[in-house]
Amino acid sequence: MSKEQLSTLEKEIPKHKNALEEKYQSTQAKRLDQDNIQSMVDQLPEPSGWRMLVLPFTPREKTKGGIIFSQESLDKARIATNCGYVIKMGPLAYGDKEKFPTGPWCKKGDWVIFARYAGCKITNRRRRSAYIKR
Repeated sequence: MSKEQLSTLEKEIPKHKNALEEKYQSTQAKRLDQDNIQSMVDQLPEPSGWRMLVLPFTPREKTKGGIIFSQESLDKARIATNCGYVIKMGPLAYGDKEKFPTGPWCKKGDWVIFARYAGCKITNRRRRSAYIKR
């Protein structure tokens, strides 16, 4: 075969594309954690009074071995977690000097431990959730 025939044969063979994998990746939401939350902070509501806005710990969607967890099991893990990242604090949070004589116990950007199933879950349009803790 000539070089021209070989080059045309190589161009005609399409590269393998897994359409299902591309579709899955395009609809999959990006993992929301303390590193990339800053782009969304303005879209989240301001906590009122003594409440705090906390982003629950987000488990990984895929294990090291390649197992992908279902969205339902990830949501259950987020709800049942008792560790979170403080995004915003209300104006009266830790404002009571009698109750907190040493000052605030945490500040924006800290990791906190809270009661399991505590607070109110809020979700934005992209199905990313945060909690308002009391």
